[in-house]
Amino acid sequence: MMQPLMVAAARLAEALRAENEALARLDLSAAAALAGPKRQASDAFAAAYDAANRTHSRAEGPERARAEELAGRLRDLGVENRRLLERAIELQSRVIETIAGAGRPERPGTYGERGGTREGRPSPLSFSARA
Repeated sequence: MMQPLMVAAARLAEALRAENEALARLDLSAAAALAGPKRQASDAFAAAYDAANRTHSRAEGPERARAEELAGRLRDLGVENRRLLERAIELQSRVIETIAGAGRPERPGTYGERGGTREGRPSPLSFSARA
């Protein structure tokens, strides 16, 4: 019962590695495209882990050393994935705040010649998007 768990763990490690590479490059489109495969790998790993626990499977000998190595790799990849995701979220938040702030008038309204009010003029605004 340990073999399916080891295969699922290796698949999850590969999914995390690929997403981490995309996030490190700030290629958020590629990272988003990898979310589905990462979720599938995570679900498969959870199912294999549950099956191994139900059958009380334990790794012995060389398989145990490989399992411990893979567990450490998954831990490290998971920590890095979290850090990179938090960085990407922070960056996206700053971009959204910048875009939202750019559309607001910078100057307050003023009084007109006859006592009426008029709104401040917004600064020139330009957006560019690359696909």
